[in-house]
Amino acid sequence: MRKIRMGMVGGGDGAFIGAVHRIAAAMDSRVELVCGCFSGDPERALSSGQALGLETDRVYSDYHTMMGMEAALAADRRMDFVTIVTPNHLHLPVAKAAFEQGFHVLSDKPATLNLAEMKELMAVAESSGKLYGLTHTYLGYPMVQEARQRVERGELGTIRKLIVEYSQGWLAAADDPNNKQAAWRIDPRQAGESCCMADIGSHAFNLAEAISGLKVTELCADIGPLVPGRQLDDDGTAMLRFDNGARGVLIASQVSVGEENNLQIRIYGDRGGLQWQQEQPNSLKLMYNDQPAQIVRTGWSGTSEASCSLTRTPAGHPEGYLEAFANLYLQFAERIAAAEEGRPPAGLASSMPGLSDAYRGMAFIEAVVAASAGGDKWHSLKDHPGNTEA
Repeated sequence: MRKIRMGMVGGGDGAFIGAVHRIAAAMDSRVELVCGCFSGDPERALSSGQALGLETDRVYSDYHTMMGMEAALAADRRMDFVTIVTPNHLHLPVAKAAFEQGFHVLSDKPATLNLAEMKELMAVAESSGKLYGLTHTYLGYPMVQEARQRVERGELGTIRKLIVEYSQGWLAAADDPNNKQAAWRIDPRQAGESCCMADIGSHAFNLAEAISGLKVTELCADIGPLVPGRQLDDDGTAMLRFDNGARGVLIASQVSVGEENNLQIRIYGDRGGLQWQQEQPNSLKLMYNDQPAQIVRTGWSGTSEASCSLTRTPAGHPEGYLEAFANLYLQFAERIAAAEEGRPPAGLASSMPGLSDAYRGMAFIEAVVAASAGGDKWHSLKDHPGNTEA
């Protein structure tokens, strides 16, 4: 089984998420980094690539050159896919350039700058025949998949209520122009029409739909900046209506002082409930009215095949964010290998986030911004045309 060859756009020296991607991609020895355009600054791009041990001629100063040069290489040398870890405004142009040169794409979320760009991305991806994946990292946790399986098996009964929260505190202070990670997220030109809801609210939205198996049909929202002088939201709340009649609440904040990465979800059916927290990822709490609550732990027998397939170590040896990220890379590598071999992808690879999830995320961002700004209480959430997965 050959290694799947990866190129990267963005993620140079000083970028947090680029290093996370590289660690995750390398963890299971299925993917290797072979090239990259790590910065729009040619000197920084070169120094970043050299620090990673890449050949100088595989470190590029712009992504258009990278796509063309890689496409010209022999099939056994060129990259198989590109990972996009840039600010949001570059997601579409980089993905489009990759698809047009015949490469698969794995992108950070949100998929594009806005919903109109998302429609363009879908058209380009579908015409290329190449694969598209979106890094909703939290779906890579074993206990998230365990929760998903238990809901699917009907253990909670009919879902009635969902509460999902993603709270951070890192943007609580006044803006610092030297904070690169913050600067582009609060800039509408680079981030789009939302900061907080696009950056972390989209993760909460995806988690709610993925675990419950339901879709949001309508929402009302109150979002906006709490730090003076900001143009984009840094906090907000949305009330949700789901397609089975269930109700929900989504809370997202990046100004909740003292919070680290507090993503958590509670789902209640007419027979039982569950709770999962990202900061305690190896535990899933199951709740009932007629028996004591149960704690299900990662790595134990009796958990689902899906959750076991994402677990690398024996119970009690904690796995976390990097391993969850690595699971997405394993799944994307399996999708590429399966496509080359003309077979269906194995395990959870077929259900990893793709174009439809990307569209749902962009529709959520558009709807939550419009709902907060408009006078109408409820706004419909647009679904993508068809049910295309790629």
